Amino acid sequence: MPYSTAQIRNVALAGHPGAGKTTLFEALLHAGGALQAAGSVERGTTVSDHDVVEKNRGHSLDSAIASTDHAGIHVNLIDTPGYPDFRGPTLSALAAVETVAIVVDADTGIGHGTRRMMEHAKARNLCRVLIINKIDHPGAKLGALLDNLRETFGPEVLPLNLPSEGGRQVVDCFWKTTGDSNLGPIADWHQKIIDQVVEVNETVMDHYLEQGESGLQREELHDAFEQCLREGHLVPVCFVSARSGAGVRELLDVAEKLFPHPGEGNAPPFVKGSGDSATPIEAKPDPDAHVIADVFKIVNDAFVGKLGIFRVYQGTVRKDTQLFVDDGRKPFKVAHLYKIKGKDHVEVDQTIPGDIAAVAKIDDLHFDAVLHDSHDEDQIHLAPLAFPRPMFGLAIEATRKGQEQKLATALHRLSEEDPCFHVEHETETNETVIRGLSDLHLRINLDRLKERHGVEVSSRPPRIAYRETIGVAAEGHHRHKKQTGGAGQFGEVALRIEPLPRGAGFEFVDAVKGGTIPGQYLPAVEKGVRQVLLGGAIAGYPIQDVRVTVFDGKHHAVDSKEVAFVAAGKKAFLDAIGKAHAQILEPIVHLEVSAPEAQVGDITGGLSSKRARINGTDTARGETVVKAQVPLSELEGYAAELKSVTAGKGRYRLDFSHYEPVPATMQQRLVDAYKPRHEED
Repeated sequence: MPYSTAQIRNVALAGHPGAGKTTLFEALLHAGGALQAAGSVERGTTVSDHDVVEKNRGHSLDSAIASTDHAGIHVNLIDTPGYPDFRGPTLSALAAVETVAIVVDADTGIGHGTRRMMEHAKARNLCRVLIINKIDHPGAKLGALLDNLRETFGPEVLPLNLPSEGGRQVVDCFWKTTGDSNLGPIADWHQKIIDQVVEVNETVMDHYLEQGESGLQREELHDAFEQCLREGHLVPVCFVSARSGAGVRELLDVAEKLFPHPGEGNAPPFVKGSGDSATPIEAKPDPDAHVIADVFKIVNDAFVGKLGIFRVYQGTVRKDTQLFVDDGRKPFKVAHLYKIKGKDHVEVDQTIPGDIAAVAKIDDLHFDAVLHDSHDEDQIHLAPLAFPRPMFGLAIEATRKGQEQKLATALHRLSEEDPCFHVEHETETNETVIRGLSDLHLRINLDRLKERHGVEVSSRPPRIAYRETIGVAAEGHHRHKKQTGGAGQFGEVALRIEPLPRGAGFEFVDAVKGGTIPGQYLPAVEKGVRQVLLGGAIAGYPIQDVRVTVFDGKHHAVDSKEVAFVAAGKKAFLDAIGKAHAQILEPIVHLEVSAPEAQVGDITGGLSSKRARINGTDTARGETVVKAQVPLSELEGYAAELKSVTAGKGRYRLDFSHYEPVPATMQQRLVDAYKPRHEED
């Protein structure tokens, strides 16, 4: 159907693994008429889980997009993975929607995924809705779960509808004032949610106090509801059974009547410029304005090629128009414009503000690229999402000779599709290293290399991302001089190094006076310094948190060349590091372990033996969460260890915290194992 911006609803389904997001995604598409029959995860027939690896695993590994029409609205749905190992695609979806619907399993209740997505959505200033799924399961304690949600997330959590007839259907409690449900009289919950909604707006509150609910206009109540959603003053709850269909059509009705359209949601966090000079700008859903769109997903399709999936925030993208990518000077032509339905693509003529679409075969496209049609919109970008840092690594190589280029291409495509999958080349060891959020995350991408790209690889145990730094300030000096007949090489550099605060990175300062080193050679000095930064000095790991100040040197009018100052800068830096109490840093991670209370003692004892600092515990629904900071190097094989200790009931998540120095014995071992290959003069 033709539709306007006011008729669009953009919704991401998120939450804990196994909550039924994909099944609900299928049920909503079916209820809206986009599917003749809902697909099945078990049979591998879903629209969203269309990848071979997903079908084999039986759960979502990537986000999927499809849309449906219902009662005059156009709903763009994004199904996201629940496992924390695949947070990249999940968090990317937050850049494209106004509403995040967090699905909760009626059987298992609040999980880590529930809490995590509530936090992410709140941080992104998105409207949040809780959807309790599987309400028709025998033994589901829906009243206790609703109470627990309110305890956990606050009194602003209130139902819009309630289960009835044992979960076979749901009844409205926002617009309706009478009737009964499995959770008690509708009037009780209706009163609670009306009280919550009206107090956000003084005018509405005054009308309510003077005239009662009957004195409120329907439009007035709707606007107050929207304001509550935007401000986080209300987190509505809806009940469904995705399998039976109970509450699914009612959920679409709620989306039509109460979910914000792109003109009503909180303004996206666009800024113009970078660093301290960056200023917020407002993208308005005006179809006649200049185009501003954000690429939130890249797909490398076997048939269509590279797809850039984007959300239009301003203006209208039309077929055959020209768009710029970021600050690029050369535009590309929109030869084909697509709406996405899982793995299928439907060609369209235009995309209006608020809608989601895709363009194909544009090499310059990348995740978070901004598309626009005027240089007035140069230097515009969305505030970056808070992706977790990939900490797990595997060194890989193609098992068959001659596939090195094919492997490199495949890895590049996988890293384009997942912001949390990184590919590095370790120059010192000449290794290709892939990094991800967990061992499972890496293994899935190895499966994709084989299934999608036809490349088999061998892998070695994870490399720990150690770093090097210095403990004190020091000075270094080196004179590079070679004379082999004819023109020689001469360059002399004196520099000073100082430690910077942890996480500050690297600074290069030119403090040369009197032209002792001509300005044209200073980039060469920095190049030599950066060679050491990359390859390390004492153990072969990158150096960080250091300031290098070049303050003196000498040159020769004939023999001085760039290569001489590269060598002099490199050796002077190494000389200074040798005097600066060099340290090896190890990554420390935040670890959260969830397990039955009975195993907490075994878990904390095991962590203590791994140099962990226990930061406390939380208890919820008979499960205890142990929070700790642990060196990443101590967690090799921890998944198997936890499974053994908890009989498979424990799970954990990691996030990068900071770097800190390794113990002296470990540093000595790492230094002894290092075989430097610094060139001789």
